[in-house]
Amino acid sequence: MRKFAPIVLLMCIAALLFSACGQATDPAAKAVEGYFTALVNKDANALSALSCADWEPNALLELDSLQAVTTRLENLACTAAGTDGTTTQINCQGKILATYNNEDQELDLSVRTYQVVQQGGEYLFCGYQ
Repeated sequence: MRKFAPIVLLMCIAALLFSACGQATDPAAKAVEGYFTALVNKDANALSALSCADWEPNALLELDSLQAVTTRLENLACTAAGTDGTTTQINCQGKILATYNNEDQELDLSVRTYQVVQQGGEYLFCGYQ
C-alpha cells in the first residue's frame, strides 16, 4: 500500500494543476467571459441574461454595432481585481477581432475594468470604467 501513496499524491497534485488551467473559476470573472462570448456569438438572449437590468440596453447597442462584421474572441482570460461596495471589478486580457472586407479590427479587452454585480443570486455584467 505504501508504494501507491506517492503515485496517488502525484495524481492528485496533477489534477489540481490541470483544473486551474482554462477559463476563470471566479463566478464574477466567468460572467464577464460569458458576456463577451455571447457578444461575439451575437446571441441577444444570452447577452440580455448575462447583463444587469441597468446595462441591458447598452449590451444590445453593443451587439447592434457588431452585426455587420464577423467577430471572434482571442485569448480571453478574466480575473477579479477587487470590489467596490456591491460591485466586483474584473480585468481581462485578450481581444475581440471584428472582420469586415477581410480586414481585422482589434478591440483590446484589457483597456477597461469591467463591473459585475450580483442580482437574484447571479453574477451579471454591468458595464465598465
